[in-house]
Amino acid sequence: MIYDSLANHSLYHSLGPRFQRGLEYLAQFDLQTPLGRVPLDGDHAYALVQGYDSSAPEARPFESHRTYVDIQFVAAGEEVIYTAPLDRLAVTTPYSATNDCALYTGPNDTPLRLRTGDFCLLFPQDGHKPCCLWRAASPVKKVVIKVRL
Repeated sequence: MIYDSLANHSLYHSLGPRFQRGLEYLAQFDLQTPLGRVPLDGDHAYALVQGYDSSAPEARPFESHRTYVDIQFVAAGEEVIYTAPLDRLAVTTPYSATNDCALYTGPNDTPLRLRTGDFCLLFPQDGHKPCCLWRAASPVKKVVIKVRL
C-alpha cells in the first residue's frame, strides 16, 4: 500500500508506464469529467470516475483484487478507506475473476483519511473498505485508476 498526496505523484512513475499514465491522468483531472469509465490503455489501465456520499463503515464490506492494482484518488471531498491484511479478514464472497473482486468482513484495522488531492495504491494483498465517512457523510468525487498487473 502507498498513501500520499498527488503533489508527489512523480515519485511513483518508476512503478511502470501504466502507473505513470494513471498518475499523470489524475494530475490533470478535470472535476467536470462525467462519471463513468475513461480508457487510458485499453484493459491495461483505465479510470473509473465516481460520485457518491460517503457512508458508515458498518454498511460496507472489505474488498480485494488480484488482476488490477487500485489507485484511489479523492478529487473533491474526503473519505476514509479502511485497510487490513487479507489474513485478518474472513471471506464473505469468494474471488470472482469476472469481477476481479472478493469481499470480506473483519476489523477496521487501519484508517486512511483521504482528503481532496490524496491518493493511495492498493495491491492484491491489501484488503480495503473504501467510501467510508470521516466525521459525517459527505459528497465525494473520486477517480479509481485500475492498473493491470
